[in-house]
Amino acid sequence: MGIKIYKPTSAGRRNMTTPTFEEITKHEPEKSLLVSRQRQSGRNNQGRVTVRHRGGGNRPKLRIVDFRREKFGIPAKVVAIEYDPNRTARLALLFYADGEKRYILAPVGLMVGDKVLSGPTAEIKPGNTLPIINIPVGTQIHNIELQKGKGGQMVRSAGGSAQLMAKEGKYAQVRLPSGETRYVSIECMATIGQIGNPEWNTIVKARSVWVCPDQKRNGASPRSVTRRVAANTPIVLLFAGVVRNSLVRSWMFEVRSWKADARFQPPNSTLRVQSRRKNESLTKKRSIRSSEIIATHRADEQGRRKACAQNLVARVGGLSANGRTHHRGA
Repeated sequence: MGIKIYKPTSAGRRNMTTPTFEEITKHEPEKSLLVSRQRQSGRNNQGRVTVRHRGGGNRPKLRIVDFRREKFGIPAKVVAIEYDPNRTARLALLFYADGEKRYILAPVGLMVGDKVLSGPTAEIKPGNTLPIINIPVGTQIHNIELQKGKGGQMVRSAGGSAQLMAKEGKYAQVRLPSGETRYVSIECMATIGQIGNPEWNTIVKARSVWVCPDQKRNGASPRSVTRRVAANTPIVLLFAGVVRNSLVRSWMFEVRSWKADARFQPPNSTLRVQSRRKNESLTKKRSIRSSEIIATHRADEQGRRKACAQNLVARVGGLSANGRTHHRGA
């Protein structure tokens, strides 16, 4: 795999590198080996939003990878090397002699057209899987089982490889990529070779803007949130806070959003909830538009101002609003 280095045309492009994907021979996954992954979209087990701003996007697909390699004695041919968005390693698509198709982790040196085999009688070459008791000491291995028949659980990342150091009785000593030496049963299976895409750890991702360390989330810029005051008026009314328009404040508890649940509507609501969809509406007992509410408010405001003016004129003339004579101070 090659690495593409970008020119520093911007701050984000500086030092940025990406793989060239030269080893990829097939760009569409095998449909029979795909399964949809259910997304939570920020909801908990009760269906309530616990993390905002999550949801939507393309439906993620998981590739079913064969970590057990239990088809002993049946040869398979490598048909394609594919990209997997769910892991750093590449996948090799195998066609078995009995017609079955499976994905395996593609090791270094495995090419399209090669044949692989699983079982105690398999050759010591990249891609073949054998019990550890049949693997020579000093061989590089990956996809190592911890329990017999459970499938490989160790050394599955890109460029990873462990080394078989020794065999003592029922256990073998395996040196992991971290430097740790671990005992593994000699009956467990392991795959020969080093996992492909070893240049993965040299990839440098881009950074578009500087991010405050306090707001950093996995190296990405903080998500932007629309201010409630700047949001659409019916949406604003669902949130507590300051609303700048005085007319909105007067009827903010009468108008509800079209998204509001019917359970939270007042018992004697006289609102016609307008839907954002064209020519659709939900009626709540009696229809009153927001414009009518504003007009009513303005009429009431004008009536109050007129009454105040009349009261002021009456006071100046020596009469109070209730008709009694007003005696000025003597």
